[in-house]
Amino acid sequence: MSDPDFDSFPLAAKGRGYEDFEPGTVIGHHWGRTLTDADNVAFSVATCAWLPMHLNAEFARADGHRGAVLNPMLVLNVAVGLSVEDLSEAGGPFLGLDDCVFHGPVFAGDTITARSCVLSKRMSGSRPGVGIVTWRTEAFNQRDELVLACLRTNLVRTRELLGRSSGRLG
Repeated sequence: MSDPDFDSFPLAAKGRGYEDFEPGTVIGHHWGRTLTDADNVAFSVATCAWLPMHLNAEFARADGHRGAVLNPMLVLNVAVGLSVEDLSEAGGPFLGLDDCVFHGPVFAGDTITARSCVLSKRMSGSRPGVGIVTWRTEAFNQRDELVLACLRTNLVRTRELLGRSSGRLG
């Protein structure tokens, strides 16, 4: 049996195009993610973030917390990850993250959900068929308490460019 000819498989366009984002539109992202101690330890060790607040429950308790506070960069990564399917899965370079505010601690066992609001959009001046979209993404715990808010900007292909995508942007 020979290997399949992968070039013969058509690419399926995924995600939303530039036209699908209108300022003021709020997009709720899927069901969320429950974070664990294992997530926190693996992330903190992999990123060499040896802060005792995130790895030492007794240290965190001495500072008034109920246990180790999860690494906020883990929480940020999860919140942005929850938004990818709805905002940037169609492909387009990530342009930046701004005004990131951590509003409250997250602990093992907390379930993070996220939603994003389209803040602005404009066509790119240098890349035909591509726009620039900025969203405000907010993350909440299971008690609907805001734990994180940030601005996120991506290049986003137009529907026309999505329809003839070759894997390259613009």
